[in-house]
Amino acid sequence: MARNGSPLSLDPPGGGEPARFRVYFAAPLFTILERRANRALARAIERVMPEARIVLPQDFKHEGKFNDAKAFGMIFQGCIDAIEQADAMLAWLDGSDADSGTCFEVGYAYKKGLPVVGVRTDFRHNQERGLNIMLSRACTAFVYRPSFDEDVEGLAKSIAQALRKAVKAKTP
Repeated sequence: MARNGSPLSLDPPGGGEPARFRVYFAAPLFTILERRANRALARAIERVMPEARIVLPQDFKHEGKFNDAKAFGMIFQGCIDAIEQADAMLAWLDGSDADSGTCFEVGYAYKKGLPVVGVRTDFRHNQERGLNIMLSRACTAFVYRPSFDEDVEGLAKSIAQALRKAVKAKTP
């Protein structure tokens, strides 16, 4: 059980000291490609930003199960709790239209006043920054890096820089 009473644990395994800077990573998480890309990017960001802990909602499970219909309410609440505990949000906004769950999470973070760093590697264009304006305007900062170079480490460095700047701007 997590410290906040949620059945979903957000703390590092083994009871280690939580990082000072917690980043909720909102992204599509339904395919093996999405899940592996999320994890690879999260690890790369943590390498270049060791003061951060990237929270991956794809790791949330209830009683050892992922995607158990009986636990959907708890998983939803666990995501809300994780956003509430975060210092910033990273939102992966690729696709012809961004993932609906990610869009909800961005809106929630925006309303809460949490800095949101939007990331887009998709080279297709839309209204603004390749996105619907409701998403692009909810982002405190934005990293656009077309997918052609496939440089995850370079993307992680750009994201870390944007996260640090966004959080610094929010801190009085």
